[in-house]
Amino acid sequence: MATFTNQATLTYNGITLSSNIATGEMLEVLEISKTASSATYVPGDELTYTVALINTGATVLTGITVTDDMGGYTFGTAGTVYPLALSDTAVLLYVNGVLQPAPTVTAGPPMTITGINIPAGGNAVIIYHAVITEFAPLEAESTVTNTVTSGAVSASETVEAAGVANLDITKSMTPTVVSENSTITYTFDITNSGNTAADTTVVLSDTFDPILSDITVTMNGAPLTVTTQYTYDTVTGEFETVAGVITVPAATFAQDPATGVITTAPGVTVITVKGTI
Repeated sequence: MATFTNQATLTYNGITLSSNIATGEMLEVLEISKTASSATYVPGDELTYTVALINTGATVLTGITVTDDMGGYTFGTAGTVYPLALSDTAVLLYVNGVLQPAPTVTAGPPMTITGINIPAGGNAVIIYHAVITEFAPLEAESTVTNTVTSGAVSASETVEAAGVANLDITKSMTPTVVSENSTITYTFDITNSGNTAADTTVVLSDTFDPILSDITVTMNGAPLTVTTQYTYDTVTGEFETVAGVITVPAATFAQDPATGVITTAPGVTVITVKGTI
């Protein structure tokens, strides 16, 4: 609801008087709301935004422009950076539930949609898709808020970085050429690019072929104990860690003050299994 003020001036015989200030309120006939398809995001996600415009007035509204700031914020010397970018997916416009010809869209950012007409007592719904960019914060509980504006009315929506672990694993062996009755070491590099540590559910399993004997197992250089921390079947070669023994720390994130780009340094845990073939 917008307010306006007015003050009068009276002059006589060289004297100037000011009246009191009268204040009024102007009821907006355009209402706006906004929702996102998900409350959380991960890197590279595509979110769907729905913007609803309602004309509560008795006359048609023409030439309406809608602007989405795409969550822009100022960082370091990079200036304004945008954690959201309009995707290549078509922007849809419905008026009173009927799909309209494609509206005029400027991707920006910020993004603008122009030329929207809303009948008296009617509504318009805009649906568009935005991609999470390299400027979106990734730490746990970080958020992205973007605001859509049309004239004097606006609506915001906030989504939160999902608190998840995102694991990957690579396996290598040393040496790669071995003779019978020699020693070999298998190394498992487990990385976590998520913002949450992985712990209670992580289990590493492998079946060694050829079967190893006299194995030793370490995690980040510290020895693990058979039975309580891992199991190994010398007949089948099946190896498995006990759930909860392996922990992989969360990634850390850094934002370049010159570019605003956020980079990820994954958390790492290294498991080694050494034995005789």
